[in-house]
Amino acid sequence: MKASAGRPRRILIIVENLPCPFDRRVWQEARALHAAGYIVTIICPKGQGYDASDEVLEGIHILRHPHGFEADGPLGYLLEYGSALFWEMWLACRVALRQGFDVIHACNPPDTIFLIGAVFKLFGKRFLFDQHDINPELFEAKFGRRGFIYRIVRLLERLTFLTADVSIATNESYRKIAVQRGRMNPHDVFVVRSGPDLDRVRPGPPDATLLQGRRFLIGYVGVMGKQEGIDVLLRSVAHLVHEVGRRDIQFCLVGGGTELESMRRYAADLRVADYVTFTGRVSDAVLMTALSTADVCVNPDPVNEMNDKSTMNKIMEYMAFGKPIVQFDLTEGRYSAGDASLYARANDVRDLGDKIAELLSDPARRVAMGRVGMERVRNELAWAHQVPSLIAAYERLFNREKALPQ
Repeated sequence: MKASAGRPRRILIIVENLPCPFDRRVWQEARALHAAGYIVTIICPKGQGYDASDEVLEGIHILRHPHGFEADGPLGYLLEYGSALFWEMWLACRVALRQGFDVIHACNPPDTIFLIGAVFKLFGKRFLFDQHDINPELFEAKFGRRGFIYRIVRLLERLTFLTADVSIATNESYRKIAVQRGRMNPHDVFVVRSGPDLDRVRPGPPDATLLQGRRFLIGYVGVMGKQEGIDVLLRSVAHLVHEVGRRDIQFCLVGGGTELESMRRYAADLRVADYVTFTGRVSDAVLMTALSTADVCVNPDPVNEMNDKSTMNKIMEYMAFGKPIVQFDLTEGRYSAGDASLYARANDVRDLGDKIAELLSDPARRVAMGRVGMERVRNELAWAHQVPSLIAAYERLFNREKALPQ
């Protein structure tokens, strides 16, 4: 049933892969929608530091379900996602019976939440798909193959777009997929980038202890997963240490994930463990200190279909802190960073390391590149610039029958 006149619209956000408010994009969306007058409820998993099953933060109701375990392999993902889908449906029914909602706002991965959306569309609810990842390409990047499961993932993506009334894309590459592969009306697809909230970006004084007695610090912030290229980065560290002979560089890798322990072992195998600090998942304060201390930040995401079309949140974070970047030449990475980054040859670990050394030898260039990135974030990419598009997506959602072509 549609909301009655004069009653605030009620939004149910479902996100599976991270708890809120740890998931910064989802939390920023929820806060922006709440500020615009919507009533917002979030269903998400529990996680480290986010163990409450039911709480209200900043006027936003959060319901958390057991996370289970971090999957590794197709069968593990099937079990993880199946369990999460059960809890999401259970909690969605609970919300529907207690306070109700008008919209399900589904954040992938995975592309299974449309099943809940399809059920509630039978009762007049709307379904908005917020595409954080392109799952067919993500599957291929993780497992290095296609095959039967890949075709299932493509089908789930197609069904998600078919169910969606409106879709949100994080960049133009994703929008193109929604229109071409998802066959959505272009007027129903909105780009809402994952720009940083400059109110929470607080650069501080550097922490010399992070350098472990060395001269330079290279920073990385992100998930320690198979597709993130941490192994590539560690081989670049080995190149710098053993082939170039650089003993004055410390690497600080901030983040947790399924590959954290294996990457620690890999660093030891490459004989670079003394040059790499793995922090695991840390607080925002520690993350900001690491970024404030770094001389250069790195994005080792390898060149593949997934990474070429995806906007990496870490790039935005680096730019917000005014840090020069080294990364491989990826379409969306270059769009985001522009002249704030140097671009190494595709998946060339030596060139990635050499580009880092090149920047370390030129402090004036580092400052200039950092300034370019900071200004681009402030003037174009920060979250404040994305909110109007988010609100426009919801206006379209509630007025599709009356909306004229844009």
